[in-house]
Amino acid sequence: MTETGRVADATGNWVDGLAPAVTRPYLRLARLDRPIGSWLLLLPCWWSVGLAGMHEGRLPSLWHIVLFFIGAFAMRGAGCTWNDLVDRDLDAKVERTRSRPIPSRQVTVAQATMFMLAQALVGLAVLLQFNRFTVMCGFASLLVVAVYPFMKRITYWPQIVLGLAFSWGALMGWPAAFGRLDWPAIVLYLGSISWVIGYDTIYAHQDREDDLMIGIKSTALLFKENTRPMLAAFYAGAVLLIGAAGLMAGGGIIFVIGLLAFAAHLALQVSRLDIDDPAHCLMLFKSNRDAGLILFGAMLADAAL
Repeated sequence: MTETGRVADATGNWVDGLAPAVTRPYLRLARLDRPIGSWLLLLPCWWSVGLAGMHEGRLPSLWHIVLFFIGAFAMRGAGCTWNDLVDRDLDAKVERTRSRPIPSRQVTVAQATMFMLAQALVGLAVLLQFNRFTVMCGFASLLVVAVYPFMKRITYWPQIVLGLAFSWGALMGWPAAFGRLDWPAIVLYLGSISWVIGYDTIYAHQDREDDLMIGIKSTALLFKENTRPMLAAFYAGAVLLIGAAGLMAGGGIIFVIGLLAFAAHLALQVSRLDIDDPAHCLMLFKSNRDAGLILFGAMLADAAL
């Protein structure tokens, strides 16, 4: 049984053990007890920064790397708080989510709304540090973020909408450097969407039975026993598109080696997948942070050398 106040799928983290009690519900709303989602939102931003660096033939701006780090954590927190506000009645019906702060009444709807706005203001402050074109790109993402929580009620493909939202950073790092969008960033965006669909399908298998019971749709329910070949297809698409983006930006042998390591990591996920083991699915899902960092590291090395 989950301790009072703890979230069922996030026990034993620094929030539970170290954070002041009064702050814990808000840190949980922002998912700072489970930062993996913030990393996965950040990585396409960093890939786009790395892509720009390879194109220029030098290390990208450290300031941009830091800004995207802060912005990704702030906006992922705001997005998760919005998601919890929209899904509070559904969360109360699912074992894994019923202990979240809103359905468990650790915070009120009004308190959660104010906290969401505060996080969004941090994200806005970060966004305004970039050039005008990048600021406009950032604002354009808000519609996708706003509609995502409703998609799982009407389509078996909510992972596509999540991909559109979580990959948006691929369209931000390049214009932050050049003040415009070019094909390498657009192709990177498409590749990142394919990657997100893959890893979030793995994640969705944790909730397959509960989702079926309450009428929530996902690619996990759509693919069922065909998840492995579908995952392989989306991951292959991600590797090919991200590889094409890197080569279009002038990536060299170091980038290619990093891309191959990224592809090997994804292939290992496919080979090890067990859709009937929720804990294993969560582990594979989380491992995508490491895969993304391998690719980003290769981009930085290629840009530097």
